[in-house]
Amino acid sequence: MILQAGYVVKAVLIILLLFSLTSWTIIIHKWLHFSKADKENYSFGRIYDTVSNPKDLFNSSKKFTFSPMANLFRSVYAEKTYTEKDELKRMLRRYTALESARLERYLSFLATTGSTTPFIGLFGTVWGIMNSFTGIGAAGSASLAVVAPGIAEALIATAVGLAAAIPAVIAYNYYLSRAHRMTVELEDFSEELVDYILK
Repeated sequence: MILQAGYVVKAVLIILLLFSLTSWTIIIHKWLHFSKADKENYSFGRIYDTVSNPKDLFNSSKKFTFSPMANLFRSVYAEKTYTEKDELKRMLRRYTALESARLERYLSFLATTGSTTPFIGLFGTVWGIMNSFTGIGAAGSASLAVVAPGIAEALIATAVGLAAAIPAVIAYNYYLSRAHRMTVELEDFSEELVDYILK
């Protein structure tokens, strides 16, 4: 049915396939990223609870490249341009926002996929049905044998559009909630860092 579809429907299917492949690449990438971030946050947190010297903690944090908490501490400690508590808090807020943005990176594409691919698929379906009606007019017959193949080809676009959108929407909501949870943990950790670093 796909091979027999018109050029417009085929173009729509190719676009949907590209959206779907990119979405699945992001889904797998974010799964690995969040899994590593969770594990490294836990490991860094245990070291943070036992090490009292910020310099030793800084050296230990270098191996935790996926941990937002380790990245936050490392960024602030390495800069050392703050001279008072309020300045340190502003710096922590800035780096917390950067880490939060890093956690949410690429999620906007999943949201775009979830919101647009059903409509792209619907466009392909409408175009295919228009061609079917044109074929009916040319054949001068509206029998099921004439109508069914064209409509079936057209409906493939809607099915593919939904197949691309559904996983993207589920993944977007799931990863966004994980990113928000990590951001809250990061904000709590930044409050502790103020006293830890200044002490």
